[in-house]
Amino acid sequence: MKREDKQQIIEQLSADIQEYENFYLTDIATLNAVKTSKLRSECFKEDIKLVVVKNTLLQKAFESLEGKYEELYPILKGNTAIMFSNSANAPAKLIDKFKADKVPSLKGAYVQESFFIGAETLKDLVNIKSKTELIGDVISILQSPAKNVISALQSGGTIIHGVLKTLSEREQ
Repeated sequence: MKREDKQQIIEQLSADIQEYENFYLTDIATLNAVKTSKLRSECFKEDIKLVVVKNTLLQKAFESLEGKYEELYPILKGNTAIMFSNSANAPAKLIDKFKADKVPSLKGAYVQESFFIGAETLKDLVNIKSKTELIGDVISILQSPAKNVISALQSGGTIIHGVLKTLSEREQ
């Protein structure tokens, strides 16, 4: 491969790393053509960009960026595919879905400005909530007291009305 081609790949990887908030490093080497095609179509459905990379070029892309990605260098061995996503847990769920095949296997991930190294972190990554899920949780928590107050006022109004009506109809 020519130096210009390598430089172009490094620049593209750097741009992708900056564009996407999260990425997962996986090993998909043992997948056959049918399973690879199925994985790629699932990635497309989930808005995940899947790219097979050379480890040295990926490391150079990391080095060209301002962030500190040294924690990922030891896992850049063997075959590496990188899954880019703006959703924190979508790639983890996809990897978990394919775990019966044991491929793709998780090497590591950079999610929400944190590093996750090793396949044993997959369960934690699956359980991470996305930004929209967290916003929905906060909204439901905030709505709960307001709903309680409104229902108490509504039920209290009928009780007070009933008491007043009973008192007014009572013989004196």
